[in-house]
Amino acid sequence: MDLIVDESTGSAVASWLRSEGYDALSIRDVLPPLPDEQTLALAVRMDRIVITNDKDFGELVFRDGRPHRGIILLGLPNTLRATKLAVLQRLLADPPDDLSTCFIVVTEHAARVTRSGGGIPE
Repeated sequence: MDLIVDESTGSAVASWLRSEGYDALSIRDVLPPLPDEQTLALAVRMDRIVITNDKDFGELVFRDGRPHRGIILLGLPNTLRATKLAVLQRLLADPPDDLSTCFIVVTEHAARVTRSGGGIPE
């Protein structure tokens, strides 16, 4: 599973994901800050699932119909690293099938999966 961690989520999350064996690229570590549209386009080009705290990705996918390869939105009331890691660990222990078509909102108590039909256009 190849991931791209948005700058809103932080490079510590990407580091943890790498320590868990995932191919995780942190925007914050390798690029200057990018607008959400460019982050999403980069993720599509690189065939990576976006992990973000930024709700604007929902507008890009559902309102604007932008393609994606999967979005995991951390819908958390705080931005503590330990909370982010805990919800990601729970989600990634049993991920939904075909993450590339999913927009997932993860909270401390649940994960809501929506099949956006996004994916990469043929």
